[in-house]
Amino acid sequence: MLHRVMDTQEPDAIEIEDLAQRAFATIPAVLRDQVEGVAIRVVDLPDRQTCRELELESPYDLLGLYHGMPLDQRSLIDVPQNVDLIFLYRLSLLDYAEDTGEDLYDVVRHVLIHEIGHHFGFSDEEMEAIEADG
Repeated sequence: MLHRVMDTQEPDAIEIEDLAQRAFATIPAVLRDQVEGVAIRVVDLPDRQTCRELELESPYDLLGLYHGMPLDQRSLIDVPQNVDLIFLYRLSLLDYAEDTGEDLYDVVRHVLIHEIGHHFGFSDEEMEAIEADG
């Protein structure tokens, strides 16, 4: 896999966030309504600590990451400690889309649904069904 060098023509974080918002709008409303309060953050690549914790060979190996406590693991008495976040890694997404020939919007949508699935504690099969519905 070739890792891209920053190019002024590439979509910036705001453009990736716009794609994510468009993709988010295609998710069934029953799920969208329950994701309220989960922030989406677009950054170029995962930080060193994340790479270490996930034992990544390269920061380009990670397209997105859910950071928070999945809903299926919470109790009514849990007090949220931090905002749940979904990270989308811009350079990894661009690299993946270029390598596979997939449309960037489709890649962003797939990663977003996958990370929202982690928020709900869904299985891979459940995430695939959600993705197919859109």
